[in-house]
Amino acid sequence: MSEPASISTGIATRYALAVFDLSRDAGDLEKLEADVSALDEALKVSPELRDVLVSPVVTRADQGRALAAIAEKMALGSVLTNTLQLMASKRRLFVVPNMIAVLKDMISEEKGEVTAKVRTATSLTEAQSKDLAASLTKATGRDVKLDVTVDDALIGGLVVRVGSQMIDTSIRAKLDALQNTMKEVR
Repeated sequence: MSEPASISTGIATRYALAVFDLSRDAGDLEKLEADVSALDEALKVSPELRDVLVSPVVTRADQGRALAAIAEKMALGSVLTNTLQLMASKRRLFVVPNMIAVLKDMISEEKGEVTAKVRTATSLTEAQSKDLAASLTKATGRDVKLDVTVDDALIGGLVVRVGSQMIDTSIRAKLDALQNTMKEVR
């Protein structure tokens, strides 16, 4: 991990830990989970929101106002809203995506769940998602929550990462392995 990425992860982790602890102490983890999911979805679908978070051209005050309006519109909890405002005033909004990922992991850990990051070549059907979650639950012995993303580059199959374990059944990985084997033959 590069030094700037490590610094960003450290900053995101500190903010996430503060938000998590305050929400847990207030008994608001369910609200926090809903807020984090909503904010994550908003970041995925809105390039404008992502631009507000990372643009050096947008002033701190404008970032704060934009996030206040978004938090009000999304009915985010006070802990998360106040943290986002603090982050805007400190020019730390660029770590919000990392903070969301850390918060998701903390919430899952608190609930006894583990999150499986799944990349697929095509979207999974509801039945496929349930079957995959059931298989992973059986294999890990813990409740598994899927975080699925579609990646056309895989060509077919899927890549599953649970904790430090990874299972790659993608066509792309098989083609890469075949290509390496062919290079060794020469």
